[in-house]
Amino acid sequence: MARFRWLFTLMLAAASLAMIPMVPLYAQVDAGELADGQEPIDFINYEGRYDRIETRAQIRGIGYALGTPVRSGAANTGTGARYFVIHSVSESEDDKLDADILGLGPNVGVDHIRSLRLIIQGYLEGAYNYSEQDAALLAQYITIYNAVFRGNWDFFNSKYKTPVIRNLTREKAGLAKRYDQWPGQALIVIPLQTAIAGSLSAIDTSTLTKGEVIDELRKDEDRGLPQRQDMVDLKEREADAAEQRAAEQREAAAREEAAIAEERQRNAEEQRRIEEERQQAQSDQAAGRLSDEEATAKEAELAAREADAVEKETELAGRENNLADQKSEAERSEALAEQKATEAQQERQAIAADQQALINQDTAMAPTGILGMRLETRDGGLGRLVRVDPANGAVLKTSAVNTINARTLTVVNGKVFAAAETTTAIRLVTFNPVTLEIDQQGNDTIHGQSLLWVKGSDLYAITTTNDGLFLGRYNTDLARQALSTVTIHPYAAITFQDDLLITQSTDGQAVLLNARDLTKKE
Repeated sequence: MARFRWLFTLMLAAASLAMIPMVPLYAQVDAGELADGQEPIDFINYEGRYDRIETRAQIRGIGYALGTPVRSGAANTGTGARYFVIHSVSESEDDKLDADILGLGPNVGVDHIRSLRLIIQGYLEGAYNYSEQDAALLAQYITIYNAVFRGNWDFFNSKYKTPVIRNLTREKAGLAKRYDQWPGQALIVIPLQTAIAGSLSAIDTSTLTKGEVIDELRKDEDRGLPQRQDMVDLKEREADAAEQRAAEQREAAAREEAAIAEERQRNAEEQRRIEEERQQAQSDQAAGRLSDEEATAKEAELAAREADAVEKETELAGRENNLADQKSEAERSEALAEQKATEAQQERQAIAADQQALINQDTAMAPTGILGMRLETRDGGLGRLVRVDPANGAVLKTSAVNTINARTLTVVNGKVFAAAETTTAIRLVTFNPVTLEIDQQGNDTIHGQSLLWVKGSDLYAITTTNDGLFLGRYNTDLARQALSTVTIHPYAAITFQDDLLITQSTDGQAVLLNARDLTKKE
């Protein structure tokens, strides 16, 4: 399958700038700010010159700004000339789905799949409060799903409710694989399940993992295992959350049912008392023990209490109807939990089969050859691990991961280390020397310009935090051991001398640090 030629920079003009037709001078995104996994579909992205840089946070912010009004109840957000969302949720229509439609207007500047996914990720975070990791995963599936079904008008008509279809057109539904067919020509369909902010099932993951989508993922060299495993994890969490919600709903329904029964019993007792008191009053009036005025007053009192009892019975009947709805909702939550658990189990079995197939394939191949890198673009530094036959230079094995910073490739005691872009950020990773696939992944975000320095069994890299860039020390399990007490320059270098190191602070001045705890040497 054709692979992506990853571009380190991607475009998004500021919201106030219009696109200049046919002149690709858009905002450039710093390679260090980009993060994504392997691509199962060969999206064709713009490769060329840009006139400005936008960060991941700025691009993601476009989507987040579209999402927050939807969370507040808006049905439409954005502008038709650029980015807009139609939030289409309507009455039940057989088993058809609601959807959000993310439209790309004629003046959008997005020209790379990674930037588009960042926008979708931001939208899911803003509209439905998904975590960064879950939103990034769903954004990847959403783009694949829309590319797979682009142009399949019969599919959209069969799957989505009438109001959704009214906001789509045959020519624009879905996502083209070419970036130059996105402006004004893309209506990205996001299938909804609960559409409730904070719910892991706000987006319909079952629809996003249709067989055709998984088939595309399986075309990749690693058979899309990382993305598929992450989706199984999400579905298992969906099942757990739905089961917990069903249990809470059942408990609430049981409490309400008991309360209704208790209140109805009290109301019935009140009605019996009213009748007994009425009969007693009539008897007392007939025997002369109660005057006509007293009898009239008593009857007025009893009539008022009787009206209250009737009103109470009406209220209880209404609560019983609501109770039936509560029980139905609990049943739906239980059914959703069972559905997601079943899907996760089936998909985990399929993943296990593909993992075994890859193991069998890799076991048959001895890890021969010289380990090295192949760059993906002429003017960039990201690429893949390769094993090359020293006899003739033939490539024996290639990693599926194509976002490895070639300048960070390091081998320590037989373990292969590098910085690579993952589905969430640039991380330190280790690679299996046989399969050339990721074995471990660190938790810290690594700056895109960072090198990887080694001193004994310690690894050093420039770490990105909300407070700036710092030097981090890591062990061979990629766990951070220390963080510098001073911020450092994005192009910093390191030299070691005994227990000290020299690097460069943010202003470019040389700064002396203790090599172990990375405190400044005074």
